[in-house]
Amino acid sequence: MRILQLHADFIEYEPIKKEIAVAEEAEKKETRLEEIVVLFTAVEQGDTEEVAKKAVEEVKASLEQIKTNKILIYPYAHLSSNLAKPNDALNIVKQMEAEAKRARIETYRTPFGWNKKFSIQVKGHPLAEQSKIILPSEGGEKEVVSQALKAEEKLKSSWYILEPNGKIVPVEKFDFSGHKNLEKFKNYEIVKSRAVQQTPPHVTLMKRLELVDFEPSSDPGNLRFYPKGRLIKSLLEQFVTEKVIEYGGMEVETPIMYDYKHPAIKNYMNRFPARQYTVVSDDKELFLRFSACFGQFLMSKDAQISYKHLPFRIYELTRYSFRREKSGELVGLRRLRAFTMPDVHALCADMEQVKREFLERFKLSQDVLSEIGLEKEDYEMAIRFTKDFYEKNKDFINSIIKSFGKPVLVEIWSERIFYFVLKWEFNFVDCLDKASALSTDQIDVENGERYGITYVDEKGKKQHPIILHCSPSGAIERLIYALLEKAHKDEQNKKIPSLPLWLSPTQVRFIPISDSFAKDVDNIVKEFEGNGVRVDIDDRKETLEKKIRDAELEWVPFIIVFGEKEKKSKKLSVRIRESGKVELVDAASLIKKIKNKIAGKPVKKLTLPRMLSKRPIFVG
Repeated sequence: MRILQLHADFIEYEPIKKEIAVAEEAEKKETRLEEIVVLFTAVEQGDTEEVAKKAVEEVKASLEQIKTNKILIYPYAHLSSNLAKPNDALNIVKQMEAEAKRARIETYRTPFGWNKKFSIQVKGHPLAEQSKIILPSEGGEKEVVSQALKAEEKLKSSWYILEPNGKIVPVEKFDFSGHKNLEKFKNYEIVKSRAVQQTPPHVTLMKRLELVDFEPSSDPGNLRFYPKGRLIKSLLEQFVTEKVIEYGGMEVETPIMYDYKHPAIKNYMNRFPARQYTVVSDDKELFLRFSACFGQFLMSKDAQISYKHLPFRIYELTRYSFRREKSGELVGLRRLRAFTMPDVHALCADMEQVKREFLERFKLSQDVLSEIGLEKEDYEMAIRFTKDFYEKNKDFINSIIKSFGKPVLVEIWSERIFYFVLKWEFNFVDCLDKASALSTDQIDVENGERYGITYVDEKGKKQHPIILHCSPSGAIERLIYALLEKAHKDEQNKKIPSLPLWLSPTQVRFIPISDSFAKDVDNIVKEFEGNGVRVDIDDRKETLEKKIRDAELEWVPFIIVFGEKEKKSKKLSVRIRESGKVELVDAASLIKKIKNKIAGKPVKKLTLPRMLSKRPIFVG
């Protein structure tokens, strides 16, 4: 069973139409309930009366926290792709209703099996939005939940703000004036409410720009990328990989599935907070990797490594990593079940080498995000560590925050339940005030020994290294999410929304005034293409105004209307999206300007037909 729990000022709903044969009888009238906790509920295959009872117990505990005792059970199939049969689901919902009334909760329920329209106003406090998954004692989903994930759900943390000057302040005493984004991030992180109640702006944009869409025939959280989206994704993949190789990463490739029974892997899985997909092949039960750690560690174990090789930097761009995220938390490009993760590990000899390497990677991560188009003001930092590690390494931790130059959110654990003693992330806070981790690094003090990875020290003795786990960018899909959300924020702030020039699928669009200029435009276009510029031609039978408007809606950086004046003068009339101005320049000058702006970035050819009349429409 999956529940999206919302503490609401009110909800109004009205049954509109029966959707299934077993739908209950109901009046088509509007109902309004105030000061209520709404439970959007999906009953799944394998759910039992025991699940209904457990669900009510969990909800009752939440009600006590938020000091209310009134619920609306709202059957809501959209939270799951693994729904129970209608008759079974109705029985479980009725059982849940009965259990709630027995628990002396004021209980209401919407009619089962109806299409309903509703409006809801959710309260703004940190516990107003919660997502719950309730599983039967036996059976249930085909997923493995690690011991670390279970421990994380019960983990008690202390929260602080650490300032660049080294001052550490409890979050409740910190003055967030001038740090509103950090305050939003703090609220999100402490409550850990991952579910969303409305469509994020980037989802609308990713469809409208024909980049990405949902794939209804796949498992939720697995997306389809259209040509423009695939082009952007491949450019980001290439860019991050090149930056890691410049840093010294040795690129490898490893399998995407592993044996559950491998002793090191099984032990490691219970130290990593993630849910896994399972696969059965012959007599083996396998799982799909959730990171590149397994393959890189097993490869490193078999390598002959000297202290002279340290730091030993090994890298893979995983396409894909898999995590069985909760379905209520899956949304657009922000949270997926299959994603592309640049993953670079560094094997270090000791803590002093760790600290030097850690600071180098910290700068690498900031540089990567900046060159992608995400500056420091676009994200917030969290750093997490054990109390013991902090006491012994205050100067090191303070040096990290000082180099960042902004206050950061701190989570301190009284004991270590994971394999790492310290972890930081850069988190993008989006237009719905939800946060998502981008770059990250960890200090791993367990897996060198767990996997039997060794290096030979100066005295000829074998030693286990300390391992750093870094993604300098975070998941590639999440970078696209952040860029789209940032563009939407720009538009809200009266700025022109756009993608960075090097990531724009079409960088220059020519619009001939008539077919008689087709040959002239074709010759100029070839000059642009020969210099690595992605350019296309709008040859459709549309008005000039519509062609310009369509190019603007596609966020094309440079739009060139070409007619007799341009042919005679050899000057191009260029509409520049960034400035909103029209300039007259020759082709060579514009090419030079574009090349200067994208210098150092990957260059790929346009992956769609040059002529717009030849292009299919992927999103209707």
